[in-house]
Amino acid sequence: MFKTLKADLPASIVVFFVALPLCLGIALASGAPLFSGLIAGIIGGIVVGAISGSQVGVSGPAAGLAAIVLAAITSFGDYRIFLLTVVIAGVIQVILGFLKAGIIGYFFPSSVIKGMLTGIGIIIVLKQIPHFFGYNSDGMGDFAFSEQDGTNTFQSIIQTAKYISPGATLIGFIGLFVMLFWDKVLAKKARFFTIIQGPIVAVALGIVYAMVTKDHPVWGVASMHLVSVPVFESLADFTAQFTYPSFSSISNKEVWIVAFTIALVASLETLLSVEATDKLDPHKRVTPTNRELVAQGVGNIMSGMIGGLPITQVIVRSSANIQSKNETKLSAIIHGFLLLIAVILLPRVINEIPLSVLAAILILVGYKLAEPSLFKKMFQLGTKQFAPFIVTIIGIVFTDLLIGISLGLGVGVIVILFYSFKNSHFLQLRDESAETPSYKMTLAEEVTFFNKGAILDALERMPNNASVEIDVRKTRYLDYDIVEIIQDFGHKAKERNITLTVISERGIVGDLENLVRFFTHPTNS
Repeated sequence: MFKTLKADLPASIVVFFVALPLCLGIALASGAPLFSGLIAGIIGGIVVGAISGSQVGVSGPAAGLAAIVLAAITSFGDYRIFLLTVVIAGVIQVILGFLKAGIIGYFFPSSVIKGMLTGIGIIIVLKQIPHFFGYNSDGMGDFAFSEQDGTNTFQSIIQTAKYISPGATLIGFIGLFVMLFWDKVLAKKARFFTIIQGPIVAVALGIVYAMVTKDHPVWGVASMHLVSVPVFESLADFTAQFTYPSFSSISNKEVWIVAFTIALVASLETLLSVEATDKLDPHKRVTPTNRELVAQGVGNIMSGMIGGLPITQVIVRSSANIQSKNETKLSAIIHGFLLLIAVILLPRVINEIPLSVLAAILILVGYKLAEPSLFKKMFQLGTKQFAPFIVTIIGIVFTDLLIGISLGLGVGVIVILFYSFKNSHFLQLRDESAETPSYKMTLAEEVTFFNKGAILDALERMPNNASVEIDVRKTRYLDYDIVEIIQDFGHKAKERNITLTVISERGIVGDLENLVRFFTHPTNS
């Protein structure tokens, strides 16, 4: 594993800079102590990273759980009771892993997963625009469309024009330029520039700029535009911040309801992230999903035991990890140690990092997830791929992750049903010049009740005095609803002077009741 350190260490530093403000921002959005977000980030990196089978995924507190966490903390009125729900949720996830529930992640179509990645990329860019210009009314970890101050994503961007901070904006643009120049030019010139990542240089410049211009009335970066982590004078001060769950509340019915909710949502977000990050992985490695659920469960048990927020695998951190060209999960583990070291030993240095520089890093991460070329590619693949893709994006941008995924999945199912409706059969007019029109209807390999309307309509439009042949020789599954339609048409055919012939693998079906036996008892064929 340590053979890849030269790739994993630089990547871990970039992920650290991405994770740090998100840990704090998500804690703020969740109504939890800021320290709880850092705990979740540290455990998500070190513990979950060590147990997980994913080589690219990075875990930590998730924005998608912020609303659930906020409601639970408010309802219980005691943070320690909420921590108990996190511990129980972790136990449930471990059980789900051993029950092999990880297979659920494979049931999401590729178009929805790509839409999820693109939607998250867009929302990252939109959410970081205010921070890039020094307007920090909303936490960096809040990715919901409706923000806590009553505004929404687009209103916040519009309001940014009134609160632009010259110093924060300047160093934000400098950081953005450095990263682009580093990636597009310098990285192609010498190997050194691939080992030292552009975001690391941008953050270093940001720290120097903040220190040098500290007292300047215009070009200085005010403290409100800098990272703010707790400052601990000793290890004892650090551990004194730990909060422990209230196990006396374990019989509380609401505790179990919240725990199951957290377990299910966290598991679903993790499985979706696994599916997405595996697609982004340049080596196309496949993450064992059941092991991932166990890893997340162990992480949540430990996080809840010492005061941390719930943990999931997170696409933002994971995509930053992949874009930084990590090789193994060592980068995720090191990023957790970096969070721990920074909080204990370097809080004053960390508190000199301008938020606008971190916003610039996230903007580039978001752009790479939502490159315009992907829209063109998905459009060229046709409606079956593009419709779920675009609906997922719109849903994520204007609501949240899970609602967007649900909408995209729903559209995907509708599109499948529509094409299944269209492709249930092939109808051919054999001889247009014949006095008695002759038709052949060939049914698809699988015909279900979803195809009732199309087949019924085709049969009803058959002219009187015609000859109709229904070919089921290639059909392996014929729903009883379709059998009934054919049987009913057989009765009508006599009244309309239509000659009906049904051909199966055994030849012509003389009695349509045989059609039922053929498809309900295939072993007798």
